[in-house]
Amino acid sequence: MDTNYYRRIDLPAGELHVFAHHDLYHAMGAKVLEMANNNLQIPNIRYMSYTPDAHVGVGTCIGTTAVWRAEEGFVSPSIVGSDIGCGMRVHLTSLQERDLQDVKLRRKLVKAIERRIPVENHARGHFSDIRLEHVLLKGLHGLPGKYVPDAYTPRKATSMTHVESSRFAFDEDALNRIPEPVWHRSHRQLGTLGGGNHFIEIQAVSLNEANRSIAERWGLKDGQVVVMIHSGSRAWGGAVNQFSGSEVAKTMSRLGLGTADPRLVFAPLDSEAGRMYANLMYSALNFAVVNRHLLAYAVRDAFRETFGSKTELTTLYDLMHNYACEETHGSDSYLVHRKGTTRALPPGHPGNPEPYKETGHPALIPGSMGTASYLMAGVPEGARNYYSICHGAGRVRSRNATKQLVTVNEFASSLRIGQDDEIVVNHRALEAIIDESPQAYKDVDQIIDSVVQARLADVVAKCRPLAAVKGV
Repeated sequence: MDTNYYRRIDLPAGELHVFAHHDLYHAMGAKVLEMANNNLQIPNIRYMSYTPDAHVGVGTCIGTTAVWRAEEGFVSPSIVGSDIGCGMRVHLTSLQERDLQDVKLRRKLVKAIERRIPVENHARGHFSDIRLEHVLLKGLHGLPGKYVPDAYTPRKATSMTHVESSRFAFDEDALNRIPEPVWHRSHRQLGTLGGGNHFIEIQAVSLNEANRSIAERWGLKDGQVVVMIHSGSRAWGGAVNQFSGSEVAKTMSRLGLGTADPRLVFAPLDSEAGRMYANLMYSALNFAVVNRHLLAYAVRDAFRETFGSKTELTTLYDLMHNYACEETHGSDSYLVHRKGTTRALPPGHPGNPEPYKETGHPALIPGSMGTASYLMAGVPEGARNYYSICHGAGRVRSRNATKQLVTVNEFASSLRIGQDDEIVVNHRALEAIIDESPQAYKDVDQIIDSVVQARLADVVAKCRPLAAVKGV
């Protein structure tokens, strides 16, 4: 491993491992080390690392992997994040880039998506016939059959198999702790995108020649159009984080636990508050994977309206990057937290879903708006970081700072507005989403290079944006 892309930092509370080119590391700033030192004060922590997209968050940096032995584990809402289960989904289409060459056609597709997916933060989704409790308890298996159309064609069915997990089991009694208004609000938000950095993006694939054989086994082709979706658990996850965080904080006070950061909350996994948070977190993971599935279901209808009823969209993969789960590494069981990091298992790892046993599953890494995204595969050396890689480009400046420093003209130029290869967006007033401009993020190519050079994963394909739907 190139030492330019890895360093071990000895902090007062313990060791921090950073997988990043030295330029990216030095640009992170002192605050990320201060936050790491607070995190390392949580009892029994075995390992903590940052990926190259790491940046300051609430209580814990985004880009963190933190690990405990399962039998002595602590669980932390702060090292999961407020958008529990937030993650990525990619669908393969039967279209080629040339089919979307006409910018007017790309605009037509974006409008068709908007008719089916509310992009305003408080708008109601179109799936009121789905029972929320079934989603929370059963994940994808709680959906009515009509929302899993590929179940009728088993040889092509990918909805249940090409996902990190189709259902997380937990003690359903925990659901009684969430008040009724949250249920109502969360039910309304099924199949909605959310604001911030959430998106639906139409992309064109370029295969990495060195891994062409993996790409082809995944069903990828040069010039193929794919759909990338980024969303999470919406109001349900936010409520779980807020309610459980409060209960965990009470447990900390009772046990005399704490750090210099009052926003960093954690509790023993075997405590009442720890068990309650874990159970409710799993319900939010179920919500998140179903939400992305329903977004894809709506996008499929939009494609068929635009390009004809024979247009196909099949699931490449769905995974999350905000969660804590028990995993086996070697012969031991660990509780692994990932906040803004993505699991990337290598070929042959038993944790891969069956369709990806031989190749390793796709790791889905979005870029910033207007820049490329990547499809990656884990490598065996990734074991040193518990098979965690980046989750995106990572912010380089806050939303407010971006609004002050980036002009609309600069944003428009990065989207190539008015040119034949314009990246079509659903907002005519770019001011509404300027805080999500590429200028707000690190260079995703540098992030990916760090992951590759640190021997955590390899690039299978690069995806260039053609159109994007953003929430507000």
